[in-house]
Amino acid sequence: MSNKIIHVYLMPGMAANPTIFEHIKLPEKQFKIHWLEWMIPNEKESLESYAKRMITKIKHDNIVLLGVSFGGILVQEMSKYMTLRKLIVVSSVKSKHELPKRMKLMKFTKAYKILPTQLVSNIDVLAKYAFGETVTKRVELYKKYLSVSDKRYLDWAIKNVIEWNQDKPNKDAIYIHGDKDAIFTHSCQGNCIVVKDGTHVMVINKYKWFNENLPKLILDEA
Repeated sequence: MSNKIIHVYLMPGMAANPTIFEHIKLPEKQFKIHWLEWMIPNEKESLESYAKRMITKIKHDNIVLLGVSFGGILVQEMSKYMTLRKLIVVSSVKSKHELPKRMKLMKFTKAYKILPTQLVSNIDVLAKYAFGETVTKRVELYKKYLSVSDKRYLDWAIKNVIEWNQDKPNKDAIYIHGDKDAIFTHSCQGNCIVVKDGTHVMVINKYKWFNENLPKLILDEA
């Protein structure tokens, strides 16, 4: 086995900051973790253009790129313009066909254009967008993780989830999904690692599974 350090870049989900990865720990002799953060999109910026801008934040070659939820969509787009050691997609979708019916309906009707994203200063509304659940008992926890509440960003992010046009899964990606995911409920089928009792926020509350299994998946030992 090579002693060369493997650089692992982590991209959080919609509206989330990278502290969602605070409990993800990989053996430091083999891996170095880097957190990516959301940028405010340019006016009418395409997902392709945004993905290319995000690539400029990556300072190493042959990296592992992991994304959660909408971050999982973004890293799949980034992977089209760079060479990766591994692409890992968590709590996300493999193609536009796995988007839930309500999102497909929004795409057809363009209803997402009138969503009240100006209300996202309300942490409960933001959590509903980002995590698919209310935060009554965990409001302080979610205040910590959900900090990207810029209206331009949220309008852009919601549009690009709903309008995402990838027709087939990335054959080289490792897809990891929880069987209790309330946001993307159709993503456990096909070529996918299913985490028992994993929810949409399993990168936070099932971090031990990731700490145990990510090294094996990256090194092809799983």
